[in-house]
Amino acid sequence: MSKPLFDLPPVPAIPLEGREEVWPVGRIFCVGRNYAAHAAEMGVEVDREQPFYFTKSACHAVLSGAELPYPQGTENFHHEMELVVAIAAPLRDATAAEARAAIWGYGCALDMTRRDLQLRERQKQRPWSLGKDLEGGSVFAPLRAASEWGEPQTQRIWLRVNGEIRQDASLAELIWSVEEILCHLSGYYHMRPGDLVMTGTPAGVGPVVAGDHIEGGIDGLTSVRLSLR
Repeated sequence: MSKPLFDLPPVPAIPLEGREEVWPVGRIFCVGRNYAAHAAEMGVEVDREQPFYFTKSACHAVLSGAELPYPQGTENFHHEMELVVAIAAPLRDATAAEARAAIWGYGCALDMTRRDLQLRERQKQRPWSLGKDLEGGSVFAPLRAASEWGEPQTQRIWLRVNGEIRQDASLAELIWSVEEILCHLSGYYHMRPGDLVMTGTPAGVGPVVAGDHIEGGIDGLTSVRLSLR
């Protein structure tokens, strides 16, 4: 039997509220511009014909409470607070009912972004990977089962930096619902257990610097925390 040339790091795993099991992170899909006010603050229009996506590497995921260095290669590092959806069943060309049934649960997450690199690449019509897919760029709080939390409706979503509120909105402001996202995304990917979908960020994104403490939350879910050094 062939032997690997080198060892890979273990698969990141997210704690589950009230359970001994953990969630092994599969693929991370991210929905872009899913709040109209955030699109406006970024100087772009919302595409209401269909959602669009970018991805983040699972190996770059970290858990809530992490303390990370300010990332290299940027002078404009931004916070983005998001609702994340955890998928526990295969989906392909899903109906809304199938999409709902495949959802294991929800959690709070941070999509940390090298904004200067993202905007530079966007202006040149190039992929956003340098701006979005970075070490520690996805931060996850423990996940809570949908059967215990319910479903996204009008829950408050917020983020503060050093105790000061930066983002404050409602999940009712999502342009594309969770079911709509999963139905659309499953038309392009065979979605499978372990996949996570970050559903977009509301208005109020902004820069953070070394020494800042970030906390974001959604009503009924465990908040997510990150410190920069």
